[in-house]
Amino acid sequence: MDTYESLLAAVTAKNGKTNEVIDPATGELIGLAPVHGVDELSDLIDKAAAAQPAWAALSDDERRQYMHRAADAIEASAEALAELLSREQGKPLNGPNARFEVGGCVGWLRTAADTPLPVETLVDDGTTYAELHYRPIGVVGAITPWNWPMMIAIWQIAPSIRMGNTVVIKPAETTSLSGLALAAVMNQALPEGVLNTISGPGSVIGDALVRNAKIGKVMFTGSTPTGKKIIEASAGNVTRLTLELGGNDAGIVLPDVDPTAIAEGLFWGAFINTGQTCAALKRLYVHDSVYDAVVDALADFARNVPMGNGLEDQNALGPLQNKKQFEIVDRLVESAKASGARVVLGGNPERDAKGYFYPTTLIADIDPQNDLVIEEQFGPALPIIRYTDLDEAVAQANSLEVGLGASVWSTDIKRAREVASRIQAGTVWINAHGMVDPRVPFGGAKQSGYGMEFGVEGLKAVSQPQVVSG
Repeated sequence: MDTYESLLAAVTAKNGKTNEVIDPATGELIGLAPVHGVDELSDLIDKAAAAQPAWAALSDDERRQYMHRAADAIEASAEALAELLSREQGKPLNGPNARFEVGGCVGWLRTAADTPLPVETLVDDGTTYAELHYRPIGVVGAITPWNWPMMIAIWQIAPSIRMGNTVVIKPAETTSLSGLALAAVMNQALPEGVLNTISGPGSVIGDALVRNAKIGKVMFTGSTPTGKKIIEASAGNVTRLTLELGGNDAGIVLPDVDPTAIAEGLFWGAFINTGQTCAALKRLYVHDSVYDAVVDALADFARNVPMGNGLEDQNALGPLQNKKQFEIVDRLVESAKASGARVVLGGNPERDAKGYFYPTTLIADIDPQNDLVIEEQFGPALPIIRYTDLDEAVAQANSLEVGLGASVWSTDIKRAREVASRIQAGTVWINAHGMVDPRVPFGGAKQSGYGMEFGVEGLKAVSQPQVVSG
């Protein structure tokens, strides 16, 4: 079992190039993350490639047992991991935050280990026999974001190693320690060379990782512009890709709702992780007949959710993770205010404070074409758009080039599902938003990426299909 101090010491750079890791709640220095070079990356990829045949040669049951032992190791060091995550990313320990994320790592790892993927018999008619197998690809390169730096890493690692691949993973620069720590804990249980971590700038290390011919598959979660660069960089090797890219998720509230009953679900759909979630609710369309009541109920709930330093038990919302993201949210809210939109709550940050805290903000009576609506804010500011015609609301929900998730809110489930079928998104939730499940495939539509994660489809995505016929 690791303590916070021992875990931090294990992943903090001892020499060489380093990057200062700052607590976004206080501005204090947490530690120094290593900054590796391309030569070190090349060595790690070679190490992963050398370890892969032996890992693939194990039986599926043997790999599954290793995964469960890795999950046990995470559980044993859960509190230390959660504290490091809270200090580095900013999310509070309690609520759907740091402890929740570490627990999610355990759950996703165990579910990926236990999801069955049998050989499929395609044809068996007496004259023709064909089976479909799923073989390892080889070495998987994984690039993780800073918003859920541990859990999204597991989304990439778990299916990859289950299917006999080895992994080289690069955490985001601003949350490198969280990614390094998670891998260090898992490597207490995994064989040498199966899981390898590299730390450094995406423009150098990430690009070299994607371009390396020994990488058979790249998994990336992050922005659409960066995803497009990965597509270009991977083209020379025809590298397989799973891309979970930007989202600007729409929610549509139908006129039959009980505003008070849905307020909590709307709030956490939008503000989980202080709004820093790819599949968070980022623009809300509410029918005119219930608009004012929904806005009031949502504001009443939001006022009672405390924001502050994540190590203080009472807080459920934390700071934005970095200054750049604070400035994006601030710019978009100021644009909405300048347009005449109504500030229901928040919108008044202390810009000179030590931490990157932006208050929970609700913006009503906003033009559907305002920047806060059409750009992904990725923070605690929700625009609420009034509509009278459902067809128009659906058209506005579909009008952007992204389509990760969406939601429909109604007491009539059949009607909600009919509306959901018209929305262009990889997942449409009914009376909830962003509730991912390790058993249920997840992926984006349009420029929110391609490829599936989770469940059986997630295992297939990190495998090479092979037909054996005869």
